[in-house]
Amino acid sequence: MSPKMGAEDPLKVPSPGPLDKPEKPALRLRSVSKNYGSVVAVAGVDLLVNEGEFFTLLGPSGSGKTTLLRLIAGFERPDAGRIELGGRDITSVPPHLRDTNTVFQDYALFPHMSVADNIGYGLRVKGVSRQAREKRVQRALAMVRLAGLGHRRPNQLSGGQRQRVALARAVVNEPEVLLLDEPLGALDLKLRQEMQIELKQIQQRVGITFVYVTHDQEEALTMSDRLAVMANGQIEQIGSPVEVYERPATEFVAGFIGISNVLLRNGVRFVVRPEKIQMVAEGEHAPAGMTVENGQVVEVIYVGMSSRYVVRLDRGEQLVAVRQNMDAVGDARKFEGRPVRLAWTPDDTYVLDNGR
Repeated sequence: MSPKMGAEDPLKVPSPGPLDKPEKPALRLRSVSKNYGSVVAVAGVDLLVNEGEFFTLLGPSGSGKTTLLRLIAGFERPDAGRIELGGRDITSVPPHLRDTNTVFQDYALFPHMSVADNIGYGLRVKGVSRQAREKRVQRALAMVRLAGLGHRRPNQLSGGQRQRVALARAVVNEPEVLLLDEPLGALDLKLRQEMQIELKQIQQRVGITFVYVTHDQEEALTMSDRLAVMANGQIEQIGSPVEVYERPATEFVAGFIGISNVLLRNGVRFVVRPEKIQMVAEGEHAPAGMTVENGQVVEVIYVGMSSRYVVRLDRGEQLVAVRQNMDAVGDARKFEGRPVRLAWTPDDTYVLDNGR
């Protein structure tokens, strides 16, 4: 079982790393489908999420990820298939009887209640005694770094603090699975990046299974133990961030996760990522054993630590290469508008499944 907040000192319980986690399913979906009239929202999805795992459903708008989360939460009923939580069939169980909690993007905090009362609301509904409730609320406040702010109202907090309150309110109930529906979407970029790291650290400390929905690839790659990339109501690929990024199963995954260069050579379609490409200027020699393509730099995009070089190949395709900005001004002068050769090793390419 996952460590519970009521344990002697749950915040000090060491959580296993992704490679050490037991292969015990917390959540399983078997051929789950959901239609809205003629629109197929979820098309026969099979999914297994392990206990204590941070699992992300990633995809563009309309891919079915939020519908899938609502099916797991019980807010929607599947047209077909089976949903299991901890090995129990919960397909027909109403939301309030499922051992899950959901954190929404808008946080849904009660404005007339204090932060502490918001966090403890679910415990009060369950009939937990005042003394036990207060102890667990204070522990939850400390967990999300809001100790001493329990007396405030939500409108007295920043967006990041309100997000932490919503998380604490869900975690304090000790669900088997915590569902998170794009909870960082309303935050600015810097705060969102900070909260990605913090959210993952909290998940590791409490040991609860997280199922996280987002359309943001950076969020998914930063926080997930594993992720499922969705499109058109189906799962295109499931794997660790490294597996999905470095070895995309389909052209859709390759194009959706990061910047991808997809090429077709000799009947083989493959991906080479921008950071794997070396740029060789006129008069310079490419290292031996590398694949080399000729082209011309049509645009240089400065993005801070690095620059992106858009290159039109002589054979017609357009590729993107990325270089660290050791000397951004010099690089721009050296390459922009000029012929260039792009080089990469065979090991830096990944052949796509041409059957999909």
